[in-house]
Amino acid sequence: MLDIGSEVSGPSDGLAVLLMRGFPYSERAYDAVVDILADAGLRVVPHLRGFGATRFLDPSAMRSGEQAVLGNDLRELLDVLQIERALLCGYDWGGRAACVVAALWPLRCHRLVTGGGYDIQNIVASVKPAAPEIGHVKLVPVLRQHRTRPRRADQ
Repeated sequence: MLDIGSEVSGPSDGLAVLLMRGFPYSERAYDAVVDILADAGLRVVPHLRGFGATRFLDPSAMRSGEQAVLGNDLRELLDVLQIERALLCGYDWGGRAACVVAALWPLRCHRLVTGGGYDIQNIVASVKPAAPEIGHVKLVPVLRQHRTRPRRADQ
C-alpha cells in the first residue's frame, strides 16, 4: 500500500531507534537527536504517510490518518527493515503510531517514549462528555492544590 520513505543512519548492529514525528511537522524535528544517538545504533526517521518521500503505491488507495493505520505503517516498516524490536519514540501522530505498535505488537517494542498529544484514543467515546463525577474527581485535587499553595508576602 505504501512505499515509506525514511532516513536511515548508524550501525545496523546496535539498538534500532525509530523517531516518529507528528503531523504536520517535518522530519527535521529530530536532526539534533539523530546526532546525539550517533553511536547508539541504527536510527530511522520515517516520513509520515502523505509527506516527504512516502508514496501510496496505488493512486486510488484510500487515504487515512486513523491510529490503527498509522500503527500498522510503523509495524510494516519494521518488517521491511527486518527490525525485530526497536526503541519507539514519537510525538503527536508519531507518538500515536508508536503506542499502537507497543499495545498491539508488544514484542516489537523494546522501549516506548512518547509525548505531546493524544496517544491511543477511544474515538467513539471521545465525542461523549465525561460523567460529572469523573470531572469532579479530576478537578477537585487541582483546585485544592491551587487553594493551599502558600502565598508570597506581597500578595
